[in-house]
Amino acid sequence: MKTQRAILLVAFLGLSFPAVADAIAFITNLKGDVSVDGHPRPMLLSELAKGQRVSVGKDSTASVMYIASGKEYVLRGPSEYQVRDTEMTGSTPMPPVLRSTEWRASNKVLVQVANTSAASVRMRSIAKPAKVAPLLYPTEGNVTTLQPTFRWNAAESGPAGEIAVFAVGEERPVHAAKAAGGSYRMPGRLKPETDYAWTYTVAGNEVGSGRFRTASLATIREVEKRRPLEKAEFSDRLMFALLLHEVGAVQEAREAWARLASERNDLPELSALAR
Repeated sequence: MKTQRAILLVAFLGLSFPAVADAIAFITNLKGDVSVDGHPRPMLLSELAKGQRVSVGKDSTASVMYIASGKEYVLRGPSEYQVRDTEMTGSTPMPPVLRSTEWRASNKVLVQVANTSAASVRMRSIAKPAKVAPLLYPTEGNVTTLQPTFRWNAAESGPAGEIAVFAVGEERPVHAAKAAGGSYRMPGRLKPETDYAWTYTVAGNEVGSGRFRTASLATIREVEKRRPLEKAEFSDRLMFALLLHEVGAVQEAREAWARLASERNDLPELSALAR
């Protein structure tokens, strides 16, 4: 059964989201009737090449961002637009609206995230529901803070227990404390670019253990600089989720996708990325 699922996953990755040769832009938002070169409903994050045409129907919108410049064009319908070298052009009376941003996307990350989304959307009907893990965060990938808030499933772990944080390779914990309620914020700062493990025990019995790596100081500063406000544009928050994915903060990225998915149930690729 696992082999069959693996084969299906490879097939979906290969067929559902082919990379666009010489892509220079990508879709950061869409609502309603949108098509690319006559093909309806492109996926969020679809890459676009020079010369492609984006058609936007009545009362519909799409946003396209250029990879190199970060310029984002808001396209409103009814109208047809074309991808040029450095700008989108369109017919009147609905010309594209330009919004300059400081975001710069990575082609590699765009393809990785879009392929993951496409495969997840198609695999969800055969995938088994994931079991709730005793430890929730952080348990994989990088964290973009030196004072993470550890989280665990309080309903599964029972009463108050003890948390211990170890630098990988060392036997003595760098921090230990009693904890309850499902979360505990590290009171001191951990070292950047260091692998850590943590455990949660109740009455001497280990509930679970997890591993993570702290990001570099440069990465942490970049993430904090780019962190959008709650009321920021949808595409800014989407780009922030991409940034988290790019720096290896996989759990933080999933949480960012989940927040976006909660407000846009018309974009199933977002909930797929949150898994």
